Amino acid sequence: MGLLYLGTPLAWDEAKKYADHVRAHGITQFLHIWDRVKDKNGDELLWGDEVEYMVVSFDNEEKNAKLSLRQTEILAKLSAIVDDISSDSDNSIAVPTFHPEYGRYMLESTPGSPYTGSISDLLSVEKNMRYRRNLARKHLKPNEIPLTFTSFPRLGAPGQFTEPYHDPTDAVSSHSLFLPEEITNPHARFPTLTANIRRRRGSKVAINLPVFFDEKTLRPFIDPTIPWDRNIYPEDPEAKNGAALPDHIYLDAMGFGMGCCCLQLTFQACNVDDARRLYDGLIPIGPILLALTAASPVWRGYLADVDCRWNVIAGSVDDRTEEERGLKPLQNDRYVIPKSRYDSVDLYLSEDWMNRPEYNDNPLPIDTKIYDRLREHGLDDLLSKHIAHLFIRDPLVVFSETIDQDDTSSSDHFENIQSTNWQTLRFKPPPPKSEIGWRVEFRSMEVQMTDFENAAFSVFVVLLSRAILSFNLNFYIPISKVDVNMARAQERDASRSRKFYFRKDVFTGSSPISSGSSSPIDGAPRPKDKKLRNCFPPPPAPLNGHKKGPVEDEYEEMTMDEIMNGKGDHFPGLLGLVSAYVDTLDVEEEALSKIRAYLDLVKRRSNGSLLTAATWIRNFVRSHPAYGKDSVVSQEINYDLLVAVDEIERGVRSAPGLLPKDYTGGEKDQGSI
Repeated sequence: MGLLYLGTPLAWDEAKKYADHVRAHGITQFLHIWDRVKDKNGDELLWGDEVEYMVVSFDNEEKNAKLSLRQTEILAKLSAIVDDISSDSDNSIAVPTFHPEYGRYMLESTPGSPYTGSISDLLSVEKNMRYRRNLARKHLKPNEIPLTFTSFPRLGAPGQFTEPYHDPTDAVSSHSLFLPEEITNPHARFPTLTANIRRRRGSKVAINLPVFFDEKTLRPFIDPTIPWDRNIYPEDPEAKNGAALPDHIYLDAMGFGMGCCCLQLTFQACNVDDARRLYDGLIPIGPILLALTAASPVWRGYLADVDCRWNVIAGSVDDRTEEERGLKPLQNDRYVIPKSRYDSVDLYLSEDWMNRPEYNDNPLPIDTKIYDRLREHGLDDLLSKHIAHLFIRDPLVVFSETIDQDDTSSSDHFENIQSTNWQTLRFKPPPPKSEIGWRVEFRSMEVQMTDFENAAFSVFVVLLSRAILSFNLNFYIPISKVDVNMARAQERDASRSRKFYFRKDVFTGSSPISSGSSSPIDGAPRPKDKKLRNCFPPPPAPLNGHKKGPVEDEYEEMTMDEIMNGKGDHFPGLLGLVSAYVDTLDVEEEALSKIRAYLDLVKRRSNGSLLTAATWIRNFVRSHPAYGKDSVVSQEINYDLLVAVDEIERGVRSAPGLLPKDYTGGEKDQGSI
């Protein structure tokens, strides 16, 4: 989350008057950054994670788990605690920090300073995550617990799901039938963002998830918990006028999506070209890891026939008008826009020879004036298209105090657009007047219930990012197929039951596995790296030229097991590639054992011998004694589920099928920094 201004946000009718101003000055700000750092080179690997928690209040007498709306109070206390720890600590110790998020029940945590490429930093991630969780836990009320849980199962369900209770009829920003105003962070940015999405769109957002049909689920499923006849806000009739679909779970507010928790990673690249290569390399990985980390099968008190949050968030911030959605001919708007501003990436960025034009096969509306301006300034075609595509969007929150800025020293107008294009990856220019380099943010994963799992997936992605750059791996497939994979990744039990498009031959030269990643150089063994490198030469073009056959011959459908663990003699799988990269490192046996434990979790999730969190949650609900086989997740089931999640994280309840037998929970290991 970016800087939260103290200022006066403009309502949509006023804010839209400044849209062209924000876009024009945003591009000016980007060009100032570009001129300053386009040739910046040699930056070391710095990276970090963002873990989001929901604070849950447990009422053991009523058997009710509710969302605690004390974010402001909790963050103030944690900020003071962090300051005290920092002042009492050696300067070399970086104390983790906590930040606000959209939901008033959410906390975001990050390491106190970025990790480096050292092996010790790589293996400190889990302890750092555990330290953060336990630091928060120690300073909550005795009945409050910070859970890394993707979506609260009864958010918006009948009854009390927040502490304290608030009535949804006061939802003056979202006009939701289900969520009260108080669910949202009170900072002016968030209710304004919520209201302006609704106003710009011309209606409430409408998300419909297919219900999971169990033995006694009513057919057709017409949700009896929707207040069909409420008449408070102008949009109240939308549900009965078609916004709420039969056989679906209807969600109608930004809070359902932006109130989800996730796990994100950001990497600093050596230079802008390496950032573009890494960005492209991770695009096809987004849906694969979304499916592997699937963790959200329950929405508004019902089991859904999906396992992931992604389409919920995409729908929750979809500010496109009917014209932009292609439902009406263009008259007042400039573009038909195929996707929400929260969705998958639309364009590969690298100028390397591996990136064939045929891979960028998605419709790509761009602001041609902005594109022309960028090209005239000297930017290449792909990066100009990327920026010009992001900038077809309007700024959603404009503060009156920041309309006029110094474009040489500020990037706030640029970030106003950039940071509200929430995609599977984000290509991040350096901030002005900063030593920070070009960065890539990986954004698709769902947060896992334990710090061990979150650390395992973090370590896997870090090592895969190094393998991509070190081995010049080629993961390109048409970006339209990545979108197909994103849709499949969200289906129920997708990691075990679905196939995904993936490239058959990922090597641009000889395989690092078949040739030996530490093969001799001039008769001497290649020295192993003592840390994760960050600067790599660009992939050399083939000496005999690049033979371009049909793109369709370059990829095929593979199971998750094949993508991760290998298929035949020619495709070693992503874990095989990561293992080959680890072989290039000088790692002591104890550290290597820990890396292997993390990779083994990813392997077992991908071969089906361990369940995804979503499947485990679904099984827990369906086997609960109070479950009526009717898709309903009651207050009692929700309470028992979240108690179980906390006990599993702490290691006082075993979870066979979900975690390895030797899992040690947070109660025995509270982490360190």
